[in-house]
Order: sequence, then C-alpha cells, then structure tokens
Amino acid sequence: MNKPLIGISKCLLGENVRYDGGHQLDRFLRDTLGQYVDFVAVCPEVECGLNIPREAMRLVDIDGAVRLVTRKTNIDMTDRMEKWMAGRLKELRHLPLCGFIFKAKSPSSGMKRIKIYTDKGGVRHDGIGVFANGFTQAFPLVPVEEDGRLHDAKLRDNFIERIFVMQRWHEMAAEKKSLGSLMKFHEKHKYLLMAHCSKTLKTLGAMLAAGKKQQLNALYESYFDQFITAMQRIATVKKNTNVLHHIMGYFKKNLAGDEKAELVEIIERYHSELVPLIVPITLLNHYVRKYQPKYLLDQVYLNPHPMELMLRNHV
Repeated sequence: MNKPLIGISKCLLGENVRYDGGHQLDRFLRDTLGQYVDFVAVCPEVECGLNIPREAMRLVDIDGAVRLVTRKTNIDMTDRMEKWMAGRLKELRHLPLCGFIFKAKSPSSGMKRIKIYTDKGGVRHDGIGVFANGFTQAFPLVPVEEDGRLHDAKLRDNFIERIFVMQRWHEMAAEKKSLGSLMKFHEKHKYLLMAHCSKTLKTLGAMLAAGKKQQLNALYESYFDQFITAMQRIATVKKNTNVLHHIMGYFKKNLAGDEKAELVEIIERYHSELVPLIVPITLLNHYVRKYQPKYLLDQVYLNPHPMELMLRNHV
C-alpha cells in the first residue's frame, strides 16, 4: 500500500512560520507518524501573504459575523484569507488526501473551542479557525484532528485508523468500479467496522445485498459516506471485546482446551482493562498465521495500521 497523504499545519513539522517566528514541532507527528505517511504542509497565514514574524490575530464577532482580525491594529484579514483559501482548497481537491492535522487554538487552523471576542468585551469558546472551517466544509469525509487531541490515545488510534482506511479506499476506488470490489472491501473491513458501529455494519451489508439495483457510482458514494462516518465512533473496550470473541470463534476446532482457556482469559483481562488491546490481538494473529483461516487472513481489524506506531499498546 502507498503511504497515506496527510495535510498538516506547517508549524507542527518544526518550520518557523508562526506569528512570533517560532514553531510548534510535534515529534510524534514528524518523526514517528511521518515514517508511514506523506505530508502536505500548509500555513494559511504565511501562504496568504503575511510576514514572519507578524502581528497576532484573533476571531472577533462583528455584527454577528465572525471575522479574522489583527489583535492590536484591528485590521480585518478575513477577505484576504478567504481569497487565498479558495485557490488552495481547489489545489487540494486534486490530491488523494487521507486526513488533515490542524494546529490547536489557532484562529486560522484550530478545529475546536477557538476564542471568539465580542464587541461588548466578552469571550466565548465555540469558534473554529477560518481555514479549518473552510477545509471541513470542502472535505466533509476526510478525517481531521488537531495536534492537542492526538495526545489522547483513543483519539489518536481512531484518527490513524481512519487515515489508513482512506488510503485503502482511494486505492480501491482508483480501480475499475464493480460491486464485487466493493463487497471485497466491505468483507476485509467487517470486524474493524463492527468495533466502531455494528449497526452501520448491518446497514451496509443490506445495501450491498441490494447493490445490483443501484447505480454503481451512487452506491460507492453512499457506501463510503456511511462507512467513514461510522468510523468516527470510538472503538470502546466493550465493542472490541465483542469483536475479539467473534474472531476467536474461527478457531474453535483448532485450539486445544488449554489454548482456548488462555485466549478467553486474555480477552477477559483486556475487557477488565488489565492489559492493552495489543495483547489479545497478538495472540489472535499468532493463530491466524498458524491455522490460516481464509476469512481472517485479510481482516484489517487485526492489522489496521503499522505496528511500529504502537497505537494498540495504549488502548
């Protein structure tokens, strides 16, 4: 598989593009995740023509409209940013983007809870950066996160799962479209989807069963819309435990009594949050290699992203 292509705020890669001439290097993103993805680095403020260093900006509510304004001189930069953004988003549409990582708290790139100052001197915390807002509207299905939230192990695992799903989808969709290809994609992702939303798994299964009655392009679009939306749901310990038991069922004729007891015990330890998910997954992968059950050989759930990222060591 080719590397997923990820958009990222340029300062997170250690480039000195912030308003104060500094950076916000995230070593996990640059040095660890960066080994397994390719980045498209974006700095909205510099790319729209602002200097380094420059006056800091903030979001201001002016007569009900949220504007991007310099802090001291009160110069409105919104139109300038939006003019640049229209062209940049058009460029990004030509790329097989699998995700975007934004800089938290930025008035241009922050995703959530950005401060909005009111004309009465108050502050509310429900803003979204100008570029982040434009991007998410233009690419509603592309996984997005901001650097601060990626310090949470479950959110990090969820986001990185989704960017690798997007890459597999891009590669499959680039081939000649067929109902068979879509069904194969669905089968490979069955247990991954079950870990996120079993209801959507059933809905999409029924959709594919009736797939011959639908126009193929519309079927692809509807399928992936629901699939990637369901993947936003966190795979909880309870849902993962359910999946682990389902996978264990493939070995009921292969495992000796003590092997079954050991596997049940390890799954229960995970369910009790005494061990991370990587422990039962490692044992199940061992049995997959040993007994080669055909349906499990390609199950993405067992290897959703590079093991070297060690994401399942912490969930």
